[in-house]
Amino acid sequence: MSIETTHLGVILIIAIMALVTLATRWGGPFLMSFVTINPRVESFINTMASSVLIAILTPMAFTGDLGAKLALATTAILMLVLHKPLPAIAGGILAAAATRYFL
Repeated sequence: MSIETTHLGVILIIAIMALVTLATRWGGPFLMSFVTINPRVESFINTMASSVLIAILTPMAFTGDLGAKLALATTAILMLVLHKPLPAIAGGILAAAATRYFL
């Protein structure tokens, strides 16, 4: 299926993307309203969040450029030292930006 990129086609694409976004945003909480949150379900939800983060970051650690690797290392070190995610993430972003700017 293809949609022409005319004025009407672009509006149609934006409308479809908005509907898909709304369905995924509202669908999760709607489906979870039927699930009883017990300790086992809560543990699963917390573990899934960590698993997704690891799945995103691991390929960057092996195949990323120097900026990505320094950003990961900086973020990890700052998180271990400061125990606060926001400054650690900011430090990682600054490390990546500086590396890519100067090298």
